[in-house]
Amino acid sequence: MNPSAPGWITKFGSEVQDRPNHYKDVTDLYQGLKKTGFVYGINTDIPKFIETAHSLSEDEKAKLNLLTALYYTYRLEKGENDFTIFLEVIFAFYQELRVNQISFLASLFVEKKTSTQLEKLIESRVYLDDNVISKTFNSIITNSLLFIDVLLFKRYLKHSEGIYQYAQTLEYLAINVTYHALHSKEKNKNDKKLAQLFEASLTFIDGSAQHFDGSYRERLLKNKTPLENQYFLDIACLSVWEDHSLEYQESDFIFGIGNDLGFQNKQIALALEEVTYFFHKNADTIPFLKDQNLALQFYDSMSKIVNKLILRNSKRLQKELSESKELVSLISKSTIKELTPDERKKMQHQLLDIFKSIPSLAIFILPGGAVLLPIFIKLIPKLLPSSFDDNRIEK
Repeated sequence: MNPSAPGWITKFGSEVQDRPNHYKDVTDLYQGLKKTGFVYGINTDIPKFIETAHSLSEDEKAKLNLLTALYYTYRLEKGENDFTIFLEVIFAFYQELRVNQISFLASLFVEKKTSTQLEKLIESRVYLDDNVISKTFNSIITNSLLFIDVLLFKRYLKHSEGIYQYAQTLEYLAINVTYHALHSKEKNKNDKKLAQLFEASLTFIDGSAQHFDGSYRERLLKNKTPLENQYFLDIACLSVWEDHSLEYQESDFIFGIGNDLGFQNKQIALALEEVTYFFHKNADTIPFLKDQNLALQFYDSMSKIVNKLILRNSKRLQKELSESKELVSLISKSTIKELTPDERKKMQHQLLDIFKSIPSLAIFILPGGAVLLPIFIKLIPKLLPSSFDDNRIEK
């Protein structure tokens, strides 16, 4: 399954519809999604039963996690597994939320099939509404509040009336919980990034128009939905986590808000332990914890893009390279000594000729695309036989 290629939703349905339910109840589903990072808005993994053809980027993991969460919520709440009916229901749900608007240009290329339209819709939910340049320089590109869609869908399946207003309420409570959690502790360099990420992920309310005066607490006390309250507690724990530890003041805030939400101290302590474990396990891969300048962020982002493109086209690249012995010779030489200007120019021209034959590598042919060649050349040895690199160490 490839979440970046057309038809992935239909493929997902064919693989899960007739299988036994992988989750015994909604709580089990929630815990599974928390382990993947989806609940926290940081997608580090996908459910184990989903098979993919390639290693996945964070946005691809987010797509699969969102669809998994929505489909299994439908199965658990309705007791049905018909994937075709699910697609109709979920599309109607997003229509009620007014997030199914596809640009006119994009609509020209969208088929009438519900699954194809839903692919576009889910992509619009996963990516933050930002321009390409900002996304390039910011390795965090996914909506951090996607789990709110799941909470809303769960309610929609029982009470579809007023779902948009309810969405506004959930976002209002979520952004206030994170705001006050962040302000309950000593500031650090990651707080601003996390706050900006949450605000950028808002869909139904305007974050800049909010008044964070503490009045949200009254509305929070009135909320009696266990799964929603667990989510608010978990994102509060996420917001105060810092440097592998929790200071007393931070814990004091968490236990206070946890009690307001109806949780016992033992349950609150468990939520803190879970978020601490998640960060211990994934700290090296969580983007907003990386202290990088813009140049390093750009290189890191582009490396991921190029790496994904190479993996997706590895077989065709191997074939093209095998037919260009001179190019392989130049690449091999470049790994052990400096090429002459003429050799570098020749290698660049030959690489660009190969890229022209593979449409998805058109990024290299665009103006300025040549700056990506060093990244590509660095990754090429993975495609070639081990004899290509005399110093290659097998893991």
